Amino acid sequence: MVMGVLAGSVPWYTMMILHKRSRLLKHVDDTLGVIHTHGVAGLLGGILTGLLADPTLCALFLPVTNSRGAFYGGGTQLGKQLAGALFIIGWNVAVTSIICVAINAVVPLRMTEDKLEVGDDAVHGEEVYCTRSGATASSTTSESTARAAPPPSRPCARPRIELASC
Repeated sequence: MVMGVLAGSVPWYTMMILHKRSRLLKHVDDTLGVIHTHGVAGLLGGILTGLLADPTLCALFLPVTNSRGAFYGGGTQLGKQLAGALFIIGWNVAVTSIICVAINAVVPLRMTEDKLEVGDDAVHGEEVYCTRSGATASSTTSESTARAAPPPSRPCARPRIELASC
């Protein structure tokens, strides 16, 4: 129960609240929240396993002796979990850096500021989160303040929104 509550709430907190308050995280372009859903949640799961690993349950899956969480009288499992997490973090930083440098040698990893201002729709000619009806998940204008133009010729093109006059 403790792991479930923390696994749901801590990554959400880091994504929705901490990310907006942290100077370091504000500089990270993480549109999908990958750092939080995979990094924070994975690290939290490893640490909680090191703390809460029940030796009886561990014996069912691993024939390793002295596999018990810190709350069950042993700190060995917590040490193993932390060592594994540090290795994975180091591995990810190294391999991702190599991949990004290799890709950047062929094609730029980031669009120019001019293209960023125009947006993905104009640059790529396609819509993000397209639905079958032709509307998009990114359309946030309410019906009471706007009316949609006639349906677009492309099935996934963003409908033009005209603001109603006041």
